[in-house]
Parts: sequence; C-alpha cells; structure tokens
Amino acid sequence: MDREEIKTYLPHREPMLLVDSIVVETETATDGTELHYAIGTYHVRGDEFFLQGHFPDYPVVPGVILCEMMAQSCALLLGDEIKSKRPLYTGIDNVRFKHQVRPGDTITIRSIITDRRQAIVFAKAEAKVDGKLCCRGNLSFALI
Repeated sequence: MDREEIKTYLPHREPMLLVDSIVVETETATDGTELHYAIGTYHVRGDEFFLQGHFPDYPVVPGVILCEMMAQSCALLLGDEIKSKRPLYTGIDNVRFKHQVRPGDTITIRSIITDRRQAIVFAKAEAKVDGKLCCRGNLSFALI
C-alpha cells in the first residue's frame, strides 16, 4: 500500500502522515494461530518540519516522531475498521531509543497488535534502519 492508499485508512495528512508504504504479513505461531504484522517504511528526506530545529547543525529524527511512525503503522493493521475512526494515543510504554535516525535513512517499522479491549488497542513495534534497531516500545490507542 502506498501513501495515497494509506490516506484512505488513516486520518493523518501531510506533514503528519509518517508512513510511505505498508504491507501486512501473516506468520503462523507454534500453536497454530495466525499473527499479522505490519511492515511500514518511511524515508527521511531531510526537509521535514521536525528536523528544522532538531538540530540545525546535526539533524536527528525526534524520538516522539519515531513513536508516531510506529503508531501509524500499528493502526493500519486494523484495516477497514480504522476508516471510520480516529486513533488517539492512550499510552506509550517501555520505549527505548537505541540508535539515531538521520536524513537519508529509510526506517522500517514492524508492528503487531497484542491485545484489544473494546475500543482500546495494544501493540508492540520496533523501528530499524539497515537492520539496526533504533526504537522499540509498547503502544496503546483508542479508536474514537
């Protein structure tokens, strides 16, 4: 799915649409259940608003932006259900930043929904650049 198709699912728009492409992969767990993962990508061009002052002489993608990229990828796992809702953060837990993300990097985000309680969705996600872990954490959001 490319940016234009992603826009039919997520309410986010530029400059806050932070997923360039996404695919959903299915894996079978050892107990036979199917696990669905979203694999999202975002290429950091260098002209993004969040790099303008972070930092002018050494641009680095802010951690909160990495979290938002992970959350948008997670929300896309909900498919058609997300089309009529707005995902709003309810929690960001156990987030760790391991490596800087800079202009020219392509971030790959792998996310999975781990639980659901009515309108609250829980997920895990990790962001990597060239296979190197940059950020990981547990996210939750409400579908409003």
